[in-house]
Amino acid sequence: MLTRRGVLKAFGGLVAAGLSSSAYAVGVEPLLRLRTTTYRISPPGWPEGQKLRIVALADIHACEPWMSARRIGDICRHANDLRGDIVVLLGDYLSSMRAVWGKVPPAAWAAALSTLQAPLGVHAVLGNHDWWDDHDAQAIGGGETFSHRALRDAGIAVYSNSAARIETTTGAFWLAGLEDQIALRPGRQWNRYGYVGLDDLPGTLARVTDEAPVILLAHEPDIFPQVPARVSLTLSGHTHGGQVRLFGYSPMVPSAFGNRFAYGHVVEDGRHLCVSGGLGCSIAPVRFGSPPEIMVVELG
Repeated sequence: MLTRRGVLKAFGGLVAAGLSSSAYAVGVEPLLRLRTTTYRISPPGWPEGQKLRIVALADIHACEPWMSARRIGDICRHANDLRGDIVVLLGDYLSSMRAVWGKVPPAAWAAALSTLQAPLGVHAVLGNHDWWDDHDAQAIGGGETFSHRALRDAGIAVYSNSAARIETTTGAFWLAGLEDQIALRPGRQWNRYGYVGLDDLPGTLARVTDEAPVILLAHEPDIFPQVPARVSLTLSGHTHGGQVRLFGYSPMVPSAFGNRFAYGHVVEDGRHLCVSGGLGCSIAPVRFGSPPEIMVVELG
């Protein structure tokens, strides 16, 4: 028989469970957990026997206390221990969250990222927050941001609708990087009605001048339906896996495609996409079921 005391105990248990879950989502998973997720892929167009180990970091969102320069440095040391052939950074180094104690200056987070090491170098694209938080770049409607400059000053190659041919001991490949797809916020006279992207997929791929395979870096995964089969692999971030992920589903995903490209290894029409769950937080310092991660992709 259900008594008043039993109802109160059950209610108290639910409240305690809710408080515990909230504390975990704010104080434990975003700050204290870090996982490595590895995908082993042999996509069409990637030569058999051409080995490549990619270590990918996405969505750092530097800020105090959630992603301090010290914590970024710790993540970079862990990334170095994974011994990738190449390291790629998938954008969003800045944070727009209001629930912060303070900002991390670009020089500080870039200095932490400068400790990343790989035989084939460290390569980066920018994300939407790197554009949104640069008021001068927004006012001009393009050009480059202080994140472009901070990364270059740290010795990191930055791709803005550009591509580079990279030679390895087992064969060459092209690394192509798109500029952000929602870089400019609405509000300016020339940009009243919606976000404007600065990405140029056809122009970027036109820089590929031979038959070597192509890896594409694109901060937002929403470009993927337009990516041709010529590209062996697309790497993206942006979604954070939804930040809250239950049983493989995220209630809120910053993508026009919802959960279709929210997280993980996606194969469509023989084309391959890997979406990182990212490292930092956006909007709110909450992660539940989607801990910060470093993504590793092994090709060949």
